[in-house]
Amino acid sequence: MRTLIIHPDDRSTDFLRGIYCYLKDATVVVSDVSQTRLHKLIRSHDQIVMLGHGSPSGLFNVARVGDGTFAVGRSEVPLLQDKQCIFIWCHADQYVRKHGLRGLSSGMFISEVSEARYCQVSGNQEQVDHSNEVFARALGAALAAPGTYQQVLEQVTCEYEILIAENAVAKYNLERWQLIG
Repeated sequence: MRTLIIHPDDRSTDFLRGIYCYLKDATVVVSDVSQTRLHKLIRSHDQIVMLGHGSPSGLFNVARVGDGTFAVGRSEVPLLQDKQCIFIWCHADQYVRKHGLRGLSSGMFISEVSEARYCQVSGNQEQVDHSNEVFARALGAALAAPGTYQQVLEQVTCEYEILIAENAVAKYNLERWQLIG
């Protein structure tokens, strides 16, 4: 399976590298890719993993990935219809549902202390960092092993839920981690 990682370069999401750092033969896009080139890459890969900051309208373009406000937005929907997809950004689930896509998806995902405060979730920097690291490591390990997305969901849930007794950020994020479609 050919995997494309779309992870616009942003220091605040560096922890997400743990998701793909052990994937063999993955193509990683982090900056300076035109929309035309990005679309060619999406067409030529089987699995598309999209990571970073975003909104219900798509994955933000913070590093010249694609054109316009979104690296992955409305114009990428037809290209993603028949792909195996993973959407990890705040409110990615709304993007997936709105456009009738399917795949593993996050809802609002707390990755910074300011987001925890905004969501009225108790969490200090250490707890947020620990939540981020465990989630990324668990998803990376699950993707490196052969299996269905249902198995990936279950493996990540099993590893990540160990934190929820003592980490409200992990509990919040886990409640919004889902397989859609």
